[in-house]
This record gives sequence, structure tokens and C-alpha cells, in this order.
Amino acid sequence: MRYPPEHKAEIRQKILNDASRRVRAEGLTGAGVAAVMRDTGLTHGGFYKHFESKDELLLEALRETFRETADKLTTVAERSGADAPWKAIVKTYLSLEYSHRIDQGCPLPALAPEMARVDAGMRSQISKELAQYKNRMVPFMPGRRTQEKERNFLVIFSTMIGAVEIARMLPDRAAQERVLSSTREFLLSSF
Repeated sequence: MRYPPEHKAEIRQKILNDASRRVRAEGLTGAGVAAVMRDTGLTHGGFYKHFESKDELLLEALRETFRETADKLTTVAERSGADAPWKAIVKTYLSLEYSHRIDQGCPLPALAPEMARVDAGMRSQISKELAQYKNRMVPFMPGRRTQEKERNFLVIFSTMIGAVEIARMLPDRAAQERVLSSTREFLLSSF
């Protein structure tokens, strides 16, 4: 049976969507080829029609996670209608709901320690994705000049990432919410 030309692209995207979700939920090793292919209803052997290696799949999945997160946060900022769209980003990122949706949230709180341990070649590729992510967020950050906005991006996002990581480690919702709300209030009143 012959498939239409767009079929291969659709299957590749389906594989990437599953790998992107798995990477965030289970870590870089969680996106095993066999599991991803099984979840998409394909065989392990079919993997190589779409990707040359597992590393390529991981990089593409990470690229997808950064793109999804940037799209989501950009939409929040643009819809905020506020004078300070960065505040809408902070409120969304540091919400209990966003923190609990590991498989759909920002890859940084979920994967930063693992991404720091990958080989130099993959780390270089991840750095490029981080730079693109930063470039999409910087226009919404507080500050007058680009340099100031970039500095504030680093401070705001580093703080948010750490707060989400800590909140996810805590056993109960009340403690998680205290971490997130304290950080949210601090950031919103600091710029």
C-alpha cells in the first residue's frame, strides 16, 4: 500500500510528540526507541526510516520541547494585554498546574541535570536550543535595553526553574504551593 507523501512527515511528528512527552516525564533515557515506537504503533525497525540514531531522536525531541514551551509562554505573554507580559509568564510557569504537568512543561526543570551530563557534541546542540528559547523569551522580559532584558531573563528563568524543581520534590501540595507562590511573589515584586 502506498502512502501519500505527507504520511512520513506525520509519522515522524507523531514519534517526536511521544518522545518529547517521554523525555520530560521520564528523562533522556525514558525516550527509549522501543518504547517510543511501541507507543506510536510502529516497530523498532521502522525507527530508522525516520531517524539515523537515538541521539538524533533525543535532540529533535528536545528541540520540540523547547519549541512547545516557548510557543505556550509566548502565547500567554501576548494574550496578557498587560504592560508587563513577563509577569504573565511568571504566573503561568510558577503555577501548581504547570509544575505538575511534567510531561508538558518546560524541559529545563525536568532535564537540566541530565542535559549537563551528555557528551560535548550533544551539549553543543542543546546550547543552541537554549539560545533560541532565550531569544523567544527575551522580548517579553523587563528592561529597556536588550542586555538588561537578557540579564533579567537569566535571573527570572533560573529562579523559576529552581523553584519548580524544588516544588516537584516536595510530598504535599501545600508545601509545593508555598515554594511556587513565594517565588512568584518575589519575582513579581523585584523588577
